Amino acid sequence: MTPGQKITGVTHNVSRGGLCATLSEEIAVGTEIEIGLQLVFGRDHRSEPLRVPARIVWCTSIDDGHQVGAQFLPLDNETAEYLTMFLRYLGDEETARAHPGTLSVDDRFR
Repeated sequence: MTPGQKITGVTHNVSRGGLCATLSEEIAVGTEIEIGLQLVFGRDHRSEPLRVPARIVWCTSIDDGHQVGAQFLPLDNETAEYLTMFLRYLGDEETARAHPGTLSVDDRFR
Protein backbone atom coordinates (compact mmCIF):
# COMPACT_ATOMS: atom_id res chain seq x y z
CA MET A 1 0.00 0.00 0.00
CA THR A 2 1.36 3.38 -0.97
CA PRO A 3 0.52 6.77 0.63
CA GLY A 4 -2.63 8.23 -0.91
CA GLN A 5 -3.77 4.86 -2.25
CA LYS A 6 -7.49 4.14 -1.89
CA ILE A 7 -8.70 0.59 -1.27
CA THR A 8 -12.39 -0.26 -1.00
CA GLY A 9 -13.75 -3.15 0.98
CA VAL A 10 -16.67 -4.59 2.87
CA THR A 11 -16.85 -4.53 6.66
CA HIS A 12 -17.99 -7.56 8.61
CA ASN A 13 -17.78 -6.33 12.18
CA VAL A 14 -17.55 -2.76 13.42
CA SER A 15 -17.21 -1.79 17.06
CA ARG A 16 -15.99 1.16 19.11
CA GLY A 17 -12.49 -0.34 19.02
CA GLY A 18 -12.10 -1.25 15.36
CA LEU A 19 -13.35 -3.39 12.51
CA CYS A 20 -12.84 -6.44 10.34
CA ALA A 21 -13.06 -6.00 6.57
CA THR A 22 -12.47 -7.92 3.36
CA LEU A 23 -10.27 -6.07 0.87
CA SER A 24 -8.88 -6.81 -2.56
CA GLU A 25 -5.33 -5.99 -1.48
CA GLU A 26 -3.05 -6.88 1.40
CA ILE A 27 -2.09 -4.23 3.96
CA ALA A 28 0.96 -4.84 6.15
CA VAL A 29 0.42 -5.27 9.88
CA GLY A 30 1.34 -2.08 11.71
CA THR A 31 0.36 0.22 8.82
CA GLU A 32 -1.51 3.32 9.99
CA ILE A 33 -4.39 4.23 7.70
CA GLU A 34 -7.46 6.42 7.52
CA ILE A 35 -10.71 4.52 7.15
CA GLY A 36 -13.74 6.12 5.54
CA LEU A 37 -16.81 4.36 6.94
CA GLN A 38 -20.04 4.79 4.97
CA LEU A 39 -23.56 3.61 5.66
CA VAL A 40 -25.25 2.08 2.63
CA PHE A 41 -28.97 2.89 2.43
CA GLY A 42 -29.67 1.14 -0.83
CA ARG A 43 -28.25 0.64 -4.23
CA ASP A 44 -27.42 4.30 -4.91
CA HIS A 45 -27.54 5.97 -1.50
CA ARG A 46 -24.64 6.24 0.94
CA SER A 47 -23.82 8.44 3.89
CA GLU A 48 -20.91 10.82 3.87
CA PRO A 49 -17.80 8.91 4.96
CA LEU A 50 -16.79 9.06 8.61
CA ARG A 51 -12.98 9.35 8.62
CA VAL A 52 -11.36 7.30 11.37
CA PRO A 53 -7.62 6.81 11.98
CA ALA A 54 -6.64 3.16 12.44
CA ARG A 55 -3.78 0.67 12.55
CA ILE A 56 -3.82 -2.73 10.83
CA VAL A 57 -3.40 -5.41 13.52
CA TRP A 58 -3.78 -8.53 11.37
CA CYS A 59 -4.15 -9.46 7.70
CA THR A 60 -5.02 -12.89 6.31
CA SER A 61 -5.44 -14.14 2.75
CA ILE A 62 -8.96 -15.37 2.14
CA ASP A 63 -10.46 -16.56 -1.16
CA ASP A 64 -9.48 -13.95 -3.77
CA GLY A 65 -8.77 -11.17 -1.26
CA HIS A 66 -7.56 -10.35 2.21
CA GLN A 67 -9.34 -10.03 5.51
CA VAL A 68 -7.92 -7.38 7.83
CA GLY A 69 -8.42 -6.33 11.41
CA ALA A 70 -8.04 -2.61 12.08
CA GLN A 71 -7.81 -1.03 15.51
CA PHE A 72 -9.09 2.54 15.72
CA LEU A 73 -6.54 5.01 17.03
CA PRO A 74 -7.53 7.65 19.63
CA LEU A 75 -10.40 9.79 18.32
CA ASP A 76 -11.22 13.42 18.95
CA ASN A 77 -14.53 14.07 20.73
CA GLU A 78 -16.47 14.96 17.57
CA THR A 79 -15.34 11.85 15.67
CA ALA A 80 -16.06 9.66 18.71
CA GLU A 81 -19.62 11.05 18.86
CA TYR A 82 -20.17 10.40 15.15
CA LEU A 83 -18.82 6.86 15.52
CA THR A 84 -21.25 6.27 18.40
CA MET A 85 -24.16 7.43 16.20
CA PHE A 86 -22.89 5.25 13.34
CA LEU A 87 -22.74 2.19 15.61
CA ARG A 88 -26.16 2.97 17.07
CA TYR A 89 -27.61 3.00 13.55
CA LEU A 90 -25.94 -0.33 12.76
CA GLY A 91 -27.30 -1.78 16.01
CA ASP A 92 -30.83 -0.69 15.09
CA GLU A 93 -30.47 -2.27 11.64
CA GLU A 94 -29.17 -5.51 13.15
CA THR A 95 -32.06 -5.60 15.62
CA ALA A 96 -34.53 -5.08 12.78
CA ARG A 97 -33.01 -7.96 10.75
CA ALA A 98 -32.94 -10.28 13.78
CA HIS A 99 -36.56 -9.50 14.72
CA PRO A 100 -38.49 -8.92 11.48
CA GLY A 101 -41.82 -8.96 13.28
CA THR A 102 -40.96 -5.61 14.88
CA LEU A 103 -40.94 -3.88 11.48
CA SER A 104 -44.03 -2.20 10.11
CA VAL A 105 -45.72 -3.80 7.10
CA ASP A 106 -44.39 -0.97 4.91
CA ASP A 107 -40.80 -1.49 6.07
CA ARG A 108 -40.95 -5.27 5.58
CA PHE A 109 -41.98 -5.04 1.95
CA ARG A 110 -39.72 -2.30 0.56
